[in-house]
Amino acid sequence: MSTAGQIRSSIVRTANPPVAATEGALVEPPNATPVSCYNPDERLVGHGWRGWWRAGQIVSTFAIYFVFVYVYHRGWFVGRKEESEERHLRWQAQWFVRQLLKLGPTFIKIGQSLATRADLLPLAYIKELTGLQDNVPAFPNRVAFAIIERELGAPVTSLYAWFDETPIAAASLGQVYQARLQTGELVAVKVQRPDLDRTINFDLAVLRRMARFLNRYPQLVRGVDWEGTLDEFAVVIFEEMDYIQEARNADVFRANFRSWSEVHVPAIHGRLSSSRVLTMEFIEGTKLLDLAGLRARGIDPPAVVKLVARTYLKQLLEDGYFHADPHPGNLRVMPDGRLAFFDFGMVGRITPRLQGLMIDAFFHILEKDVRGLTQDLINLNFLAPSVNPEMIRPVVEKLFKDYLTLKLGEVRFKDLTYEMADIIYQFPFTLPAHFTYIMRAIMTLEGMGIVMDPNFAFFDVARPYAKEFMLRREGRQFRDLLIGKLFYGEEGSIEWGKIWKLAKMAFKWYVDSLRTPAEAPSDLKLNK
Repeated sequence: MSTAGQIRSSIVRTANPPVAATEGALVEPPNATPVSCYNPDERLVGHGWRGWWRAGQIVSTFAIYFVFVYVYHRGWFVGRKEESEERHLRWQAQWFVRQLLKLGPTFIKIGQSLATRADLLPLAYIKELTGLQDNVPAFPNRVAFAIIERELGAPVTSLYAWFDETPIAAASLGQVYQARLQTGELVAVKVQRPDLDRTINFDLAVLRRMARFLNRYPQLVRGVDWEGTLDEFAVVIFEEMDYIQEARNADVFRANFRSWSEVHVPAIHGRLSSSRVLTMEFIEGTKLLDLAGLRARGIDPPAVVKLVARTYLKQLLEDGYFHADPHPGNLRVMPDGRLAFFDFGMVGRITPRLQGLMIDAFFHILEKDVRGLTQDLINLNFLAPSVNPEMIRPVVEKLFKDYLTLKLGEVRFKDLTYEMADIIYQFPFTLPAHFTYIMRAIMTLEGMGIVMDPNFAFFDVARPYAKEFMLRREGRQFRDLLIGKLFYGEEGSIEWGKIWKLAKMAFKWYVDSLRTPAEAPSDLKLNK
């Protein structure tokens, strides 16, 4: 099979029968267009002069960007190098973000994906891309209504008792309307932008040809696998464009939080949804950053952000399935005080092995174990196995020396990430694809947390949860090893020193939970 064929077979999904939603089965209407898919073999011909014009815009934008990169690496700055370099980089980064906004949906999403890729971009770019907002002008109602009627197979007036003609939100992939069902229930209707899959496939085809050219000059672009990076991005954006998949994701989250009375996931109306139209329960409530509104309702913002943090720790460390886009618009406090999650188009998945490695790194930070942290970077694939750890250890020590002297509550994840960004860009580090969305989610969460509670510290909130997770994981492993040795004669040595260390940690955790019952891990509602 060709490389393109292998890529396609791993990326393209068929329309498998989805799970049942709260309101009717999720079955695509007969008129619905097929699920969008990535086409790595998309050709540039056949798109007319507009296609060639757009290709020229894309190529010229990135050509100028690579000139900036070349100047940066050559050190061709005017004036004092440190000041000039910082000024030039900031100006270049701002220009780059403006160009991505002009180029539209594909590049807005690419910019957001690059916002944590410190192995690809200098820190100034990372800072500017972090603030890249997914807001674009709405497309005409007549186009939106035509898409709804084609997808659902009936006039809008017969599908909904009332439909507001003013969109309540518009983003790069679609826009949202408020409507009312024939039963009287208020709903939100998300409609995908027209010809979105064709536009994105064309844009990616242009970028793939640029990537193949750049792969001939690995020294210019630090040997980055640009084609592989594009393919990873394509998987994510085409999954986000499939509203049937988004409905499935919502069902998974609803199941994962079924025992959490404080969390709500909107019901999906399956019979009024397709791959390009999604009808869901409309959630009334207060936006997360409307602090005055929350306080007017008697809700304490610091308590809300702690709840949000606990839900994310559960997703990352227990479920292995997390909402990858937790910006304030996707979260709301309902009138009854529950926390509602929206927009499940972008999700991340974490294997049990990766969860364990993340916990190990967390506790090496707690224990100020630089040697362990260096090994964590290797285990987490931040360093290639061929890199000598002894050469990198001084870099890691330099990176963490300031943070290891601080109390855990004084450490800011964003500051640590920005410190890492400079190091990662200068040395042979690579940010694994699965970490891109984890870091983005935590940085966004911490940013909201500091606005809602100036004393918010993600690591402080994470500590009791991480301890309980580690104790349960290691306890299961010890139990399985002991049973295997006693009853089945299996090989393997028991690390009694580690067991003693875990026992002391468990005792301290138990004592702390008695002293501060409000913050005890049992309050985190872990599924036992």
